[in-house]
Amino acid sequence: MSTFNIKNDPYWRRMLLKIGLVIASVGLIVWSMPRDSRTYFHVEQGKPWKYAEFTAPYDFPIYKSETAIKAERDSVMREYEPYYKCKKETAEQMVHKFMYDYAQGIPGLPADYLFIISNRLRSLYDQGIMEQKEYSELRSDTSKTIRVVNDKQATSISIQEVYSPKSAYEQLFLDPKLSSQSNILKRCNLNDYIVPNLVYDRERSESSRDELLSGIALASGLVQKGQKIVDRGEIVTEKTYHIIESFKQENERRNEDITQNQMSLTGQILYVAILMICFTVYLSLYRIDYFDKPRSILMVYALIVLFALATALFMRNTFIHVYILPYAMVPIFIRVFMDSRTAFMTHFTMILICAVMLQHPFEFIAVETIAGLVAISSLRELSQRSQLFKTALIVTAVAMGVNMAFDWMHTDALSQIDYSAYNYLGANGITMLFAYPLLYLIEKAFGFTSDITLIELSNTNNELLRKMSEVAPGTFNHSIQVANLAGEIANKIGAKAQLVRTGALYHDIGKISNPIYYTENQSGIDPHEMLTDIESAQIIISHVTEGLKMADKYNLPKVIREFISTHHGQGKAKFFYIRYNNEHPDEPVDDLLFTYPGPNPFTREHACLMMADSVEAASRSLPDYTEQSIRQLVERIIDSQVAEGYFRECPITFRDIQYAKTVLIEKLKTIYHTRISYPSEKKEADVEKKGETE
Repeated sequence: MSTFNIKNDPYWRRMLLKIGLVIASVGLIVWSMPRDSRTYFHVEQGKPWKYAEFTAPYDFPIYKSETAIKAERDSVMREYEPYYKCKKETAEQMVHKFMYDYAQGIPGLPADYLFIISNRLRSLYDQGIMEQKEYSELRSDTSKTIRVVNDKQATSISIQEVYSPKSAYEQLFLDPKLSSQSNILKRCNLNDYIVPNLVYDRERSESSRDELLSGIALASGLVQKGQKIVDRGEIVTEKTYHIIESFKQENERRNEDITQNQMSLTGQILYVAILMICFTVYLSLYRIDYFDKPRSILMVYALIVLFALATALFMRNTFIHVYILPYAMVPIFIRVFMDSRTAFMTHFTMILICAVMLQHPFEFIAVETIAGLVAISSLRELSQRSQLFKTALIVTAVAMGVNMAFDWMHTDALSQIDYSAYNYLGANGITMLFAYPLLYLIEKAFGFTSDITLIELSNTNNELLRKMSEVAPGTFNHSIQVANLAGEIANKIGAKAQLVRTGALYHDIGKISNPIYYTENQSGIDPHEMLTDIESAQIIISHVTEGLKMADKYNLPKVIREFISTHHGQGKAKFFYIRYNNEHPDEPVDDLLFTYPGPNPFTREHACLMMADSVEAASRSLPDYTEQSIRQLVERIIDSQVAEGYFRECPITFRDIQYAKTVLIEKLKTIYHTRISYPSEKKEADVEKKGETE
């Protein structure tokens, strides 16, 4: 019994990869989005309000300006009195130390000077001595007072009544008796006995200061929920400016709430996940061909994530408007490489994700959605560089027009319109011109092929096509004819005509290796006459594998290589196969020796080429070119291809096949039309006849 292993099942592996891609996309987008409800807009006092009407989403106070709060704090701090503890033991210790050091008296002075100095020291300590640095800071304000805590009693004292060690030392010598003996006393180093006895009480001081500051009201009013603050185009007055700044400040305060941030993050994850899942469901239901190609789904999700990241980055810089980002590039890229519906769905999903980061998303959604629709409509097929320039002009003009409509709906006068948004939209149009070089990068990064690349490959001056025209001119002419026929079929059934034409030009490049073995390049000599049927069949079949080798050598896109491998499908080299069977009726035949490697066509474009190639080649062998013979040839070949199952894996309808027959019949009738005989003039004919008789 075999066991089921998800890792080894291709379908489940692809599904897991896609689920992982969706989760990674959601994670990156949510990671980049603002983590809070912060309002990202730039406001200038005296300038018009350039956003939509702003109403209060909740009650919030009108905070005072920093200048006003600072002025109130400065006023309150003038009344602030720092607390200092008075250490009585310091005075006793220093006086006792002085008396001990000079117990034998001061040389050159009477004995009573010891008592005079000790009394003066006690007097200084009674006044109070504090650290020099603190004293200097407080002394700068002569009206400053401090609170001196003595035991359990606190007394307010002017800073002018206390000393620092330096001022206390100077005060000591202001005494008349001591100043007269200053020369002797200075040798006693009396400053050694003067130390601070007032110690800063940090706990009481900070408590007192906080109590004073807490009495300052931070707000001067209240804005109620739903109250209109400012409308688009109105001038931002000083009062309005303070209200808006208060709203920002309140947002900052609320965002410190961890629970609220968690709720915001959960909401963002849910919102982005719903959008990405809906978009993924759309791809899986209606664009399964893209959904099954990793490069396609990877490009689409990468563009959505990239522009979401860019929007989040711009939102954090309030001086740059998001309108400068060329969102319309996304539908252009998707339209060029995929289709219009997928381009719009991708663009709309991206716009909805980016809009949730904005304060006023409605106008953004309207402007960018319409711009995307215009980009898709104006660029149905990219075949010239000038088309991108025209698209950029049209998209810019329409975006400005939509934005102007909103301005006129919300303002009373043209002078109230904020024209800065139009500058950003103009810059947006310029940045859209970079879509052309970026197309090349996307082609290389994700393996796509644009119409511009196909047109460049269709140039017959390309090295490979020029080589084919020189080495195998018959094959070259055949390829051009097939390209025209297949392109007309593609146009008729709504397939990609440019892709078919380019693929047709390269489908037979493998014949360059042995051009003489193919009928269209022969001139009377047939080398197959010297080979067996099996050898001839192998050479004919080899032009497919040789063509793939050349395609790899010249770096042809994958979509072109697919035309080389599918234009014969898994059919047989019928001429040699049938002749071999006729010559060896009793021998078993190994069909693989006469079978092309394939695969069979799996796109409508491949089918167009197969039908055109087979009919054009067979038409060269018609004995006469009448409408009936051409119709019979076309019907027989294409009906045979359908019967043999060449189009079984191809999404082509019977209606498409019937249209292909009609196109081929009409085109071949035009190519092989019968030329009429021009009659000669009678006069000239009579002269010629007369000359003959003479």
